[in-house]
Amino acid sequence: MNTLLEISDLSLDLKQDGKWKHILHQVSFSLGKGETLGIVGESGSGKSVTALSVMRLLNERIARYPQGEIRFTEDDHPVNLLTCPETTMQHLRGNRIAMIFQEPMTSLNPVIKCGEQITEQILLHKKQTKEEAKQHVIELFKEVMLPRPEQIFNSYPHELSGGQKQRVMIAMAMSCQPDLLIADEPTTALDVTVQKGILELIRKLQQKHGMSVLFITHDLGVVAEIADKVLVLYKGQVVEHGSIRDIFLKPQHPYTQGLLACRPSMTVRLRKLPTVDDFMRDHERGVHTDVEALSIAPEERAAFHQQLYAGEPLIAIRNLNKLYPLRKRKLFEKQQYLHALRDINLEVYEGETLGLVGESGCGKTTLGRSMIRLIEPSSGQIFYRGTDLTSLSTRAMREMRKDLQIILQDPYSSLNQRLTIGDALMEPMRVHGIGRNDSERKRKALALLERVSLNETHFYRYPHEFSGGQRQRISIARALAVNPKFIICDESVSALDVSVQAQVLNLLNELKQEYHFTYIFISHDLSVVRFMSDRIAVMQNGAIVELGDADAICDHPQTEYTKKLIAAIPKGICMNA
Repeated sequence: MNTLLEISDLSLDLKQDGKWKHILHQVSFSLGKGETLGIVGESGSGKSVTALSVMRLLNERIARYPQGEIRFTEDDHPVNLLTCPETTMQHLRGNRIAMIFQEPMTSLNPVIKCGEQITEQILLHKKQTKEEAKQHVIELFKEVMLPRPEQIFNSYPHELSGGQKQRVMIAMAMSCQPDLLIADEPTTALDVTVQKGILELIRKLQQKHGMSVLFITHDLGVVAEIADKVLVLYKGQVVEHGSIRDIFLKPQHPYTQGLLACRPSMTVRLRKLPTVDDFMRDHERGVHTDVEALSIAPEERAAFHQQLYAGEPLIAIRNLNKLYPLRKRKLFEKQQYLHALRDINLEVYEGETLGLVGESGCGKTTLGRSMIRLIEPSSGQIFYRGTDLTSLSTRAMREMRKDLQIILQDPYSSLNQRLTIGDALMEPMRVHGIGRNDSERKRKALALLERVSLNETHFYRYPHEFSGGQRQRISIARALAVNPKFIICDESVSALDVSVQAQVLNLLNELKQEYHFTYIFISHDLSVVRFMSDRIAVMQNGAIVELGDADAICDHPQTEYTKKLIAAIPKGICMNA
């Protein structure tokens, strides 16, 4: 196989707070023509900076390369991408080397129509007229299976779903038929069904155009779906490199073993998820980590459920509907509505974790927020301990919210950037009159930080000073500050590394045991929901299409829709049993 990209002994330093920090340490690998290499590791392992180095997108004032080369072969002539002139890089970027970024909303210009953004790139690199470029873009949209390509050409990014925006980014990357496609976390936080479609699309385009793919992710299960070989990065160093089969069936490094084990399994029910830290710590002590020892016996689970469902429901939802008015296209047109929720009837028992699963737009988040009246339902009733929440005044509902909390998907946007973490924790205590004074509230806030594995120094910091996993722990601590009884976790781990995700899931279960919480756990990931939930409710088009025991639904789904969700889970994850 001819080598297209070869990285030799690449070391990278980044300037942080005025000091140079080692990020990459003598990273070496090669990528053949038509081959797919998966680069796997946690946040901070060096995956994305490796990709940005290939594109030479790191600012020279904050990045330096003490040693190493990045050689890209164009027309049988190798080019060192670190030392070649900027004019050469401008020719290669977007033309011979293209990149799909993790977040398409921030990668696409929000004030320029999608079609125009791709047309601009084609006109820059290809000798085509504007009309030819437009037709080329429409053909690309058809190739990436976007619906209504002519309409999407004239649409702005905010008018498209997450999966559609990612397909626009793929079309942009493919517009000049590159030799190398770099995909940096292109499926993170997408539905499993959308994720499967994106992976199949990249594979199909690769086979059609014979390009090479550098696929970056933190999830080994996703890599198993698309890659030929895997490179595992840990703290900027290559710890393992081999074929998919060797890495999955015979992982040698404890870090790789931990990445494989910490993803929830669809075949074994565990009491607690193993973490990467467990494997690294046990390796240092010369101990073998026994995942099977963490499993729960079916008899134990059945006895717990018998006791759980013998009581009265904590939450009872009756005939709940939510309608959103759609924009009128004509002045006297009859008002049309989107049915976000359709006659929802559901009961949640005290001490239960009920999972809500489904694709984006199925109504999961709308239902969760309607339960605590962050969204006002159009009709129906919501009973909490026998009290109809829909009949309460605004003031009475504010008092009730002390018992009803929510942990949102993005902890960065849900935390006030101007408040220190201490103030963010103490604010809801002041609102609900918890603690006699700020001194007492501070003691409670510090105790909460300690409970979520943070410390006193974090009390005085701001949200931007924390990692994603730490911010999610802070959001959990803030929800606990008012001593709630019922917590909605709305996609609260979907954008986290699999290892950090395992830590947060374990923490949520520990807190449930300690404080006797009741959870609604919303996610598009059935493997995560199965690990967390006693029962699962599957939603489609605003309605609950299947409801039952979590294990029963995952092992013996009754509806075609649920079967489709399960089939979309990357098979590499199932290899971890």
